[in-house]
Formats: sequence, C-alpha cells, structure tokens
Amino acid sequence: MTERGPGQAPDDSALYVFAVCDAPDPAAFGGLPGVAAGQPLSRLRFGPLTAIVQTVRAADFTDEVWQARMADRDELERYARAHHDVVSAAAASCPTVPLPLATLYHGEDRARQALLDETERFRTALERTACHSEWGVKVYTADLPAPDPSASPPRAEAPAAGSRPAPGAGLAYLERKRGVQARRERRHEDALRLAETVEAAFGTLSAAGRRLRLHTPELVEKGYTQVLNATFLVPDHRGAELQVLARTLRNTTGARIDVSGPWVPYSFVGEV
Repeated sequence: MTERGPGQAPDDSALYVFAVCDAPDPAAFGGLPGVAAGQPLSRLRFGPLTAIVQTVRAADFTDEVWQARMADRDELERYARAHHDVVSAAAASCPTVPLPLATLYHGEDRARQALLDETERFRTALERTACHSEWGVKVYTADLPAPDPSASPPRAEAPAAGSRPAPGAGLAYLERKRGVQARRERRHEDALRLAETVEAAFGTLSAAGRRLRLHTPELVEKGYTQVLNATFLVPDHRGAELQVLARTLRNTTGARIDVSGPWVPYSFVGEV
C-alpha cells in the first residue's frame, strides 16, 4: 500500500495512515503527536470504515530517507513508538486493524480509493480480532552447567615408545563421545516436547496462534536457551485465565515462561 519514492518536491505532502477502525472516538487521540509534530491526527472515512491519518512532508518519507531512518535504531524506535501509540489509542476506542509502519499515500483521494479496494479484507480482519488481544509467550530452559575441569580424571601418562595403549582405551573414549551426543539429543527432544506442550496448552484458550522465529543466543539472557517464541490471539475475557495457565505451566514444567500483553493484535490481521 505504501506509495513512496523519489520525485516529490520538498514541500509536497503525503497522507500517513496508522490504522483502520469501525467508529473511533476522536477524543481518544487528544494530545498524541503522531509521526509529524504540529500536524493533527484526523479521520478519513471510506465506505463503512474509518482510517486514522496524519498529513506529513513527503520528503521525510522518500525511500532514501526512510532507509537511513531504518538504519538508525533510536530514530526507528521513536517512529515505531509514535505509530504504536496511535494504534493503541484507536484499539482502546473500537476494533482496529493496525497498518504497517510508514504506510503513505499521495493525497486523500488516492488513500481513500486504495483503502476502499481493501474494504473486505479490513472487515474480515476486524471481525476476526474484535474483542481479542494478542499475547506473547516465550519459553526458556536453563542451560546445563559447564563441566568442572577439576572433576575430570587425570590424563593417563603417554605410553613409552614402542609400548601399546591400555586395552579398551579407544573404546572408552568412543563411549564417552557417544554419551555426550546422546545427552545432547535427549535435551533437544525434551525442548521440542516442552515447546509443543506449552503451545498446545495456550492454544486451548486462544482463537489462533503463531510460532515466531526463535531469538538468537545474543538476545537471550545468559544461562538460558529459548525453545518457544509464540503469539496467541486470546479473547479479552480469558486474559486472567491465561495468566493462571502460565503460572501452572511454570510449576509443572520447571521452565521459565515469560508472558507479555495484552497487545493490539498486529500478528493476526493478515496482509493489509
């Protein structure tokens, strides 16, 4: 949906679209700056639905400028938070479909027509997510302690020249290697079963769920391995049950289970 590229004059404007809603309350957006300081948030009606929009300078969202912004972590976070604040305010007012960061159109007429073309998809997403919230669930297992070098048996003296190694020395070495590999495989299988168990349990409370890519080791707290990174679409009236379930699973599995939410259901609105 994004219309962005070179060729706009510095003073040209564009319309930034945050979200699509049923019937948002204008008071919900009071005081929010959006992504363009000094420009008010407004509503754009298209067919039976309403978009939350803001006029911005087109030159601030060319491909070159946006790519540079994406490479600046602080600047990207500032825009992402501003976008999320508007989406959250809309969602607190009525069922809402959040649009991707930096969705822009060259003028109200083009925005209205493009949004009208997607009306059925928006309506489907609104029906799917109404009275539901997104909850994140991350599961970790504690890493095994590193072997204590002081506990290892002393290395045998090298055999004298011409002598033979002790009988069975090679076999013992292979057995130790096989034991290490077997323990590694068992731990991997246990992690898979744990992830499936937790995912299935949260699935009983959810209308939908998605597995996300596991975090890289650099993003996980030292001493832990992430085995599940998932998100669930949960009816609002079952949020308390979800918290109870998380505590129960922590006790029964011994795993670290982090739950976050409730959030606007970004992951369950489809490609819009």
